[in-house]
Amino acid sequence: MSAPTLTRPAPAAAPSGAPVRGRRGGLAWFWVVAVALPLVFLGLFFAWPVVAMISRGFVVDGSLDLSGFADVFSRPRTWRIVGLTILQATVATTIAVLLGVPGAYVLYRRRWRGRAFVRALVTVPFVLPTVVVGVAFRSLLVSGGPLGFLHLDGTLVAIIAALVFFDYAVVVRGVGGMWERLDPRAEQAARALGASPWRAFRTVTLPALTPAIASSASLVFLFCATAFGTVLVLGGLQFGTIETEIWVQTTQFLDLRAAAVLSVVQLVIVGAALSLAGRARSRRERALALSSSASSVRPLTLRRAPGTPPRDGHGLALAAAGVTALVVVLLCLPLVNLVVRSLHVGDGWGLDHYAALGSTSGGMTVSVWTATLTSLRTALVATVLALVVGGLVALVVSRRPRAVAGRRAVAGLDALFMLPLGVSAVTVGFGFLLSMHEPFGLPIDLRTSGVLVPIAQAVVAVPLVVRTVLPVLRAIDPRLKQAAATLGASPGRVLRSVDLALATRSIGLAVGFAFAASLGEFGATSFLARPDDPTLPVLIFRLIGRPGPDSYGMALAASVVLAVLTAGIVAACERLRAPGSGGDW
Repeated sequence: MSAPTLTRPAPAAAPSGAPVRGRRGGLAWFWVVAVALPLVFLGLFFAWPVVAMISRGFVVDGSLDLSGFADVFSRPRTWRIVGLTILQATVATTIAVLLGVPGAYVLYRRRWRGRAFVRALVTVPFVLPTVVVGVAFRSLLVSGGPLGFLHLDGTLVAIIAALVFFDYAVVVRGVGGMWERLDPRAEQAARALGASPWRAFRTVTLPALTPAIASSASLVFLFCATAFGTVLVLGGLQFGTIETEIWVQTTQFLDLRAAAVLSVVQLVIVGAALSLAGRARSRRERALALSSSASSVRPLTLRRAPGTPPRDGHGLALAAAGVTALVVVLLCLPLVNLVVRSLHVGDGWGLDHYAALGSTSGGMTVSVWTATLTSLRTALVATVLALVVGGLVALVVSRRPRAVAGRRAVAGLDALFMLPLGVSAVTVGFGFLLSMHEPFGLPIDLRTSGVLVPIAQAVVAVPLVVRTVLPVLRAIDPRLKQAAATLGASPGRVLRSVDLALATRSIGLAVGFAFAASLGEFGATSFLARPDDPTLPVLIFRLIGRPGPDSYGMALAASVVLAVLTAGIVAACERLRAPGSGGDW
């Protein structure tokens, strides 16, 4: 007699097809809204202002006029600015990668006491507002500063150093996140076959890390090529990027044609960087899908145990630890000096500059504390907008359609929402001024309402939300969804119980990055903030431009306040996230 066959009873059928069709119809409408809402937001508050700005430079008397390209590129200043942009971005990217790879090894491949604290510490520069980074380096390099004897203030070297300071964490987090999940057996096999530690790293580990290194390098190049606040504070009019030149041509020369041409040039340069980053990111995700899920993190020992062969990799670990320790000290130096200089009053020390933050001395329209409250309130609204829009984009882009056309549409949507990283924030801000006077025929002038400031900041923060949440959604094991569907869950319930539930693991970090980006945004906000209601970065820039040591001391103290706010918010949000839920950054 044969053994009885055990079968799982099929889920009970719905008594009517209408509820099933209703649920499917509701899910279809959800996806329509998930695609349409971000596209409308991007179209109204990004594409339209950018087109308005660029069209002012290329449309003359109602007809298209492209002679501006020949005019702008006939100027030696244009070629100098483009060359400086590419030069400083290339050099800073190279240095950041060379220093960041050892840091990724020490902070993600090795385990040691205090590692979590140092991880958070090296991330602080990346979340600092660019104006604060510029002020911190300026206070370090000016005459009378700790490094004033180097005479680097206002030089290209100072700008490159500040860019490396800002973007070092991008390499460490991007490469380290992949390194800690690499299967160690390939490297162990190479060592067992007689390869030295350096050869095993060069021939096995380094090729496996190439997608992560390329992706991180592309992002660093992108951030360096579009740097604004840092370069504006450190370089002035002598050294600049395409981004700062757009600001100069718009605000000082009122040459919209030159600004429009430079905006197109910047879009082409950054578009290439985004394309490379996208391809490298795809290779990185495929590599992670094939990597071992088991942890390969090992303890970090700086002393070789007696009797251990000298080729056990101890030398490489020691060199990496030494480089990382030096970089951490250098990262702390500008921040510590910023705090120290803010306490320096005349020939002594005190809290006078901090006490002055509550006053409106020196002709300021508002106090620093009032500007701080404005920044916090504005950043909160911008963060909510960025989370809604960026979360929907990440959810849609994480889909894996079977049709080729569907996959191309998803990839196109992903690239589309990365464009705000590649278009000048100055172009967006000035475009708002040109396009938001009685929009759609409405009898209101949005330019004077203050509504545009959080919207512009949200446009900048949306890509950060997408890049933080998207890797978590793409890393979801498809078998979880299949199991839920097998157990009778509807597509909508699978979406809620699997995708959305797991995506919440990255919400904390997404909130931190979005809030920090909004809090420190300066390019677009410098155009849109009202004189009587500025944000903190705008007020700091005004203080820097005022003569006298008291104004400069207040700028230093206000920069410390802004740095503490942004770093504290990101640190708190990162503590709320679950382990292993970090995104690209």
